[in-house]
Amino acid sequence: PVLKMAGVDMVLSAYDSMYPVEGVRYVFFDEIQYTENWELWMKVIYDSRKDIRLAATGSASPIIEDASTDSGTGRWTVIKIPTLSFYEYCQLLQLDDMPLLPDHLKITDIPKMENAEVADLMARFEPLVKHFNRYLTIGGFPELALSDDDLYAQRMLREDVVDKVIKRDVLTLFKVRSPLLMEKLFLYLCMNSTEIFSATTAAKELDNISPNTIESYVDALVKSNLIYMAYPIAVGSKSVLKGRPKIYIADAAIRNAVLMVDDVLSDERELGLLIETTVYKHLVSFYQGTGAQLGYYRKAKENQKEVDAVIELPQQKILCEVKYKNNSHIPQTDGIVELCNDPKAGITDAFVITKQLEDFGVTRHETSPKIYRIPAIAFLYLIGKEESDGMSGRL
Repeated sequence: PVLKMAGVDMVLSAYDSMYPVEGVRYVFFDEIQYTENWELWMKVIYDSRKDIRLAATGSASPIIEDASTDSGTGRWTVIKIPTLSFYEYCQLLQLDDMPLLPDHLKITDIPKMENAEVADLMARFEPLVKHFNRYLTIGGFPELALSDDDLYAQRMLREDVVDKVIKRDVLTLFKVRSPLLMEKLFLYLCMNSTEIFSATTAAKELDNISPNTIESYVDALVKSNLIYMAYPIAVGSKSVLKGRPKIYIADAAIRNAVLMVDDVLSDERELGLLIETTVYKHLVSFYQGTGAQLGYYRKAKENQKEVDAVIELPQQKILCEVKYKNNSHIPQTDGIVELCNDPKAGITDAFVITKQLEDFGVTRHETSPKIYRIPAIAFLYLIGKEESDGMSGRL
């Protein structure tokens, strides 16, 4: 409000008169997108005040990126910050029982290790299991992670996301005409998270609204960093389901809070959705800015044949399938097995992400490459650590 009424120059002048300090000072702006022409006056400050360093945050990153393209070129950098990875969550809590790991360990190194080495490695994650379960329910929000009251944290998550972000930010920034429809749509997406999305189907189920309206509202949710859209990727000689995205909520804990799912950790189906969402979120963050193509695979004619995540790089093509259950067996007819048996697919690495720490190792299928089972807690911790260590995009 002060910026809108007085302007940046007057605010900085008042600050200078009250705190006449010498040397560099740092100015932080929160939710910068609500101020008109912010990119222009930030440019002026940058060019004219060498004693000031600027940092600004905003919840609608595409708007900020678009506005900063011209004025900000060569002056500032836009950094997308998702919610905490599991590794960052552990770091934030300063856990005493963090696993001691080999230097520069990559996930793709693990299939090359001896079984005894991997068994020893997985045993080091045992102390983190209770923290992992809490992470799945609280999510990667720093303030909530540090809270001592998990029920309070979930309530705050619901209120902050639904009442503040959707009812305020999204409506204001994207000129949404029907707040109630936006709420209904987000609830619908939470209920159908990890599923194939059809705007036509959603429009029929939400009071016969126009599919175009649904698509525009979904686009607003994507730009507000509340959901991810995963698109099908063609792999090898198999035809792929075209143009049908899957929806992922940006943090699995948001879905828990909105739907008020009780005791999610004891429901195998709900837990599977949680893990698939969390894996996809980690992959989005890990490959951000690398040029990798990230999506999923579903066979066009046999829709039951699907692979949860496909990562395509110039020299790598990686498959990830989530089987977070007590029995992680995959049949010979499974999509990941079929693709690894297809010489035209060019698969370099394939992982089945499992539940139990002892559920690791090469599957029994005769494929090239081999399909490797890795526990979710280790997969997510390691991918977060690689990203933190500056090894993003090199799984």
